[in-house]
Amino acid sequence: QVRLVESGGGLVQPGGSLRLSCAASGNIFSVSVAGWYRQTPGNQRELVATLTSFGSTHYADSVKGRFTISGDNVKKTVYLQMNSLKPEDPAVYYCNDRNYRDNYWGQGTQVTVSS
Repeated sequence: QVRLVESGGGLVQPGGSLRLSCAASGNIFSVSVAGWYRQTPGNQRELVATLTSFGSTHYADSVKGRFTISGDNVKKTVYLQMNSLKPEDPAVYYCNDRNYRDNYWGQGTQVTVSS
């Protein structure tokens, strides 16, 4: 069983930065895709960024150039560096890890952008 635990959310002013972390425990499959998604009330969860085991990244258009996803295989942790945060970025951010067989989610961490 795999458990994902997010941290790093909080309140930040517009234009500010936050770094989210997602620590995995358990047996992570060697070939997988890690990702960050976000969800606001009444809306579907949407993709923010993904990182494959081979190092390939993909970003939603809305965060390109501002957010960076990265990973540390030794620590089994995935990060999301969020810069230049905008009023439209607040949401609950969820960590995800999926492979050919399993799909795991963290519990989410709240990001609030407000002056």
